[in-house]
Amino acid sequence: MTGIPGDLSSLEQVREAFLFLSERLPASLQKPRVAIVCGSGLGGLATTIRNMPRAEFDYSSIPHFPCLTVAGHAGKLVFGLLDEQLPIVLMVGRAHYYEGHSINQVTFPIRVFKHLGVDTLVLTNAAGGLNPEYAVGDIVLLNDHIFLAGLAGTHPLRGPNTEEFGPRFPPLSDAYDLELRRQVHRAWREVMDAKSERKLHEGVYAFVGGPTYETRAECRMLHQLGADVVGMSTVPEIVVARHCGIRVLALSLVTNNAVLSPVPRGDDSRIQEKPAKELDAILREGKANHEEVLEAGRLAAIDMQRLVVQTVSNTFNHD
Repeated sequence: MTGIPGDLSSLEQVREAFLFLSERLPASLQKPRVAIVCGSGLGGLATTIRNMPRAEFDYSSIPHFPCLTVAGHAGKLVFGLLDEQLPIVLMVGRAHYYEGHSINQVTFPIRVFKHLGVDTLVLTNAAGGLNPEYAVGDIVLLNDHIFLAGLAGTHPLRGPNTEEFGPRFPPLSDAYDLELRRQVHRAWREVMDAKSERKLHEGVYAFVGGPTYETRAECRMLHQLGADVVGMSTVPEIVVARHCGIRVLALSLVTNNAVLSPVPRGDDSRIQEKPAKELDAILREGKANHEEVLEAGRLAAIDMQRLVVQTVSNTFNHD
């Protein structure tokens, strides 16, 4: 985040937020090793950590933290212990670029996590499925991304570089930690019922600015570029995390399937005699809405939570 004349610098803002939190955290929670970002409908992850010791902070109380406006995002940091010994912090709800925040405000919490001592970031999100093999409720382990906005200059690292955060030109070819992804596949076999129809995939996430869901032509374009899922978050956070030297694990919950077929033409002979209400039904095919996203998230949340908890437990128990 680059400041403007008269504003605190990004580094000073991060330090203020860090000091606010560290002065209020009990000793056992002072240095969380893992941060988990809970996406749409996935805030239930906060129930997986112990009640004591525990500390919660509304974003509105933390200096310089962005405030949220989206249903399904509570807007609080929750500190606690996983497996009675591993200190973690959960970000229950995230800020989005489409809410009017700058790309730097969206990623501000990640730099605070780095100052707190976090070395592993787990991100979850709700996403639209572009890959025809994906079903609603499937989970996609991300192994790469397409950041068209970043390629065009809407990038969280644009501007003067602060060496305390990371290098001027960080590589992203290794953004998605291979050992963490291996642990996810192992955890999946441990927590999932063999009879479950839910599947785990690996795939590529395309970031879009939102808040509109994508058109059919945009979905076809993204799929042809190599994207398997599409969403409005996560990638900017990953860029900043890697810039800070934090290793990354990211999981998408498929909450709707994108329609890749073209919109019917108005002169198509097959629709000429159909009543208007049937035409509307044709156009509504695959139409996404935020309520459906949240509902799909609720139905799959328990499996996602179990997978994340098992993966983190396995990883740090063998650390």
